[in-house]
Amino acid sequence: MTEARESAGRNSEAHDRHAPGTPCWVSLMVHGMTATQDFYGDLFGWEFEPGPQQLGWYVRARLDGHEVAGIGQLPPDRHLPIAWTPYLASDDADLTAEMVRHSGGTVGVGPLDAAEAGRLAIASDPMGAVFGIWQAAAHLGTDITGVPGTPAWNELVTRDSSSVAKFYKTVFGYEEEPVVSANFDYVTLHVEGRPVAGIHGVGNALPRDRGPHWMTYFEVADADAAVARLVDLGGHVVKPPHDSPHGRVATVTDPEGAMFSLIQGAH
Repeated sequence: MTEARESAGRNSEAHDRHAPGTPCWVSLMVHGMTATQDFYGDLFGWEFEPGPQQLGWYVRARLDGHEVAGIGQLPPDRHLPIAWTPYLASDDADLTAEMVRHSGGTVGVGPLDAAEAGRLAIASDPMGAVFGIWQAAAHLGTDITGVPGTPAWNELVTRDSSSVAKFYKTVFGYEEEPVVSANFDYVTLHVEGRPVAGIHGVGNALPRDRGPHWMTYFEVADADAAVARLVDLGGHVVKPPHDSPHGRVATVTDPEGAMFSLIQGAH
């Protein structure tokens, strides 16, 4: 993360339609739906309601009445990685999917309609990191940020930022702001002048069992307390809470192994 994150929508107002390229939703596919809802409900204070069922059993998490994230049931015969997946806004999911293919990426699911909510596709970049594409209709996506229990930032962790940044710029039209540093490979992606996501090149430090992947940061009021609660609920700590220029951050997994980060924002 960079200092640019600090200006990325830190408010608790409901959001309007998301500009193309903006991360607008995060979704998790799991095996144990009930246990997963219990875990995140306790950790973040989420409540759940049914969502579109085009890809199977799916629920939307709500915080104080605002939709913040989705959780879906993996088919029992699908042995896919359990991971939080950001959805990037698009005005035309079919056209964006074509751009993904023409730019060296892969489209694994869709595009398909999610009832009246919108149209989606699930794709991967040329390095293999998975992301979603969301063309909103009735469902605009996450409609509150800047308060505990909401997505705060999305960051692509990959080997090298330069080549894959070109892919995202071509597909979504991002403006880029590289960090000028000899030993820190980071690019912030901007939409309409606002920082919306980051690309962090970590070289050989990328875990072999993970590969390139998107990481979602969730806001918490107290990182240490949230990590302690997470462990009590059956989660695991990958990187303990530590201070950063952006607040106190920890990297964790849920009981099924989905990795995410917790951030106690610096205000």
